[in-house]
Amino acid sequence: MDERALIQDILTGNTEAFADLIRPHQRRVRLACLVWLGQSEEADDAAQDVFLKAFQSLSRFKQESSFLTWILRIADNHCRDLLRARGRRRTESLDALFAEQGDAMEHLINRRLKVSDPIPYDKKEWELLGRLFTALSEDEREIILLSEVEELSYPAMADRLHCTLDAVKGRLKRARQNLLEKCRLQFPDLP
Repeated sequence: MDERALIQDILTGNTEAFADLIRPHQRRVRLACLVWLGQSEEADDAAQDVFLKAFQSLSRFKQESSFLTWILRIADNHCRDLLRARGRRRTESLDALFAEQGDAMEHLINRRLKVSDPIPYDKKEWELLGRLFTALSEDEREIILLSEVEELSYPAMADRLHCTLDAVKGRLKRARQNLLEKCRLQFPDLP
């Protein structure tokens, strides 16, 4: 069943079909929450809240975008709300993270942090991913999230961020360079 048919089925009373609707998107929603919040347990809780919010507001989903885009927007807003409510913007020094978790970070970086990787991340890798992302600025996290988790095109990112295509390309390039430069300082053999 395609997403539109699943959504219609859910809206007409088959609430059990919601599990089928979200199943293909669970990993991306969890990773989006992890990028913002930095801790795997906190990200798991936030992802569950996101799924609940999506279920409760499914009747308001206009289907002008994909369900994935819509639910990731809910995740983004929910995690930002959590950060504001807690009055914190978690940041961690990448240097300190590499000093503490060097070998594990090298393994994780060599996997290229791809969401589509068929090998699931284990609990320690999820935690390290979260810590790695919280070491980035909010703008850097946002652009990497749009590119790597949502896998949006440059024009779609420009539309979402209300900026030019050149601005998107520049921001993404700087965010990737910042992360890569810090990783190369710790692991000189990285390409």
